[in-house]
Amino acid sequence: MVAFVKSVTFDAADTMRLAAFWAAALGSNVDEDSTAERAWVEPAGWGGPTLWFQRVPEPKTAKNRQHFDLRTMDTVEAEVERLVALGATVVGSDGDLVVMADPEGNEFCVES
Repeated sequence: MVAFVKSVTFDAADTMRLAAFWAAALGSNVDEDSTAERAWVEPAGWGGPTLWFQRVPEPKTAKNRQHFDLRTMDTVEAEVERLVALGATVVGSDGDLVVMADPEGNEFCVES
């Protein structure tokens, strides 16, 4: 038997803010039982892993060792604008790939 990815967990200073960002970014909702200590976002209909957010006292201090690559159904430019409006920042770009950071500095990429 093989294992599967049940959830991806983020350490966070503000679990609800980070969960709200990722829920909006991925077209889902923050689970109604979420709290300031731990929050989660279920996948939006496609069966991916749940995103968990747990409050920790220390800030992020280094580059992520893993990250999400988001593929947009719109133009990269339009998706970057949408994510910036939700609280992300642009870190850099390389052609059709844009490196961004969520509201707590976790890097991710957007591509077409």
